[in-house]
Amino acid sequence: MNIIEASGLKKFYKAKTGQVHALNGLDLSVPQGTVTALLGPNGAGKTTAVKVLTTLIKPDAGTAHIDGIDVVRDPHGARRIIGVSGQYAAVDENLTGFENLEMVGRLYHLGRRESRRRAQELIDMFELTAAGNRPVKGFSGGMRRRIDVAGALVNKPRILFLDEPTTGLDPRSRLALWEIIRGLVNDGTTLLLTTQYLEEADQLADDIAVIDGGQLIARGTADELKAQVGGHRVVIALVRAADSDTALRILARHGEREAELASDGRTIEVPVGEGPRALQYILSEFASQRIELHDAGMRRPTLDDVFLRITGRKVEKDGALNTRNEMEDAK
Repeated sequence: MNIIEASGLKKFYKAKTGQVHALNGLDLSVPQGTVTALLGPNGAGKTTAVKVLTTLIKPDAGTAHIDGIDVVRDPHGARRIIGVSGQYAAVDENLTGFENLEMVGRLYHLGRRESRRRAQELIDMFELTAAGNRPVKGFSGGMRRRIDVAGALVNKPRILFLDEPTTGLDPRSRLALWEIIRGLVNDGTTLLLTTQYLEEADQLADDIAVIDGGQLIARGTADELKAQVGGHRVVIALVRAADSDTALRILARHGEREAELASDGRTIEVPVGEGPRALQYILSEFASQRIELHDAGMRRPTLDDVFLRITGRKVEKDGALNTRNEMEDAK
């Protein structure tokens, strides 16, 4: 059963260069009790999709339903059953962590006693007991993010939207938040997660929806998407960068596509059909050409390979916001 259903979503913004199609006919469905990751580069439409589904903006065309509720016709009904954590922690820095959560509970009309009980429950769940009575302005980035996600859970939502929840976090904080997310899903929460981190989608998602240009361009489990790329990758590390031209010619004879030379000038990778056999032939030719190697081996496709194949580019990393993404945030 799909608890989130979107069909033909369109959203346009005006820009100096003309009309920007943030969403251009997006179709999306999320089964109940699962994690679906929206994966895409900056400006792909991920944040705009979340804002439409969480009633923050209205689409210019298309429909969206949360557990059967039309988010445009009955936004209040949709808000009662969802929790949302945006790209940036929405917390009051002058309040303590506990006071922030208590305030959210009062806004949900839980009553003072229940708001305080739920706030303490979430402080304990997110391992913030020692910091719960400190002003948030003294919190680290990871602690702020945890308080923000905790705030999205005050009303015990059946459906949770997390928009790039771990952007900017250090690896330890990211792993800690992943464990919390897994616990929520194990308890029955349905999660729609937007992310630029391929590893995050691989680790958390039951299903991955790849979007670009405001449209769905691929969908499947991580294994299904990787199977579309197929084969193995042979990766070699040269001792001498001067051997790179000869090495590229050898790899071109055995690869299924053009070999890629890394920026270090020594590491080369090429997709191949039969990995072990191709590696054996490549190493034999390198030996005959007296090309010395630091390392050589095979690896299976990653989601990075999938995204590169589908979109023709890699997912952008931290800080690389383009014009369309900045417009999404402003809206």
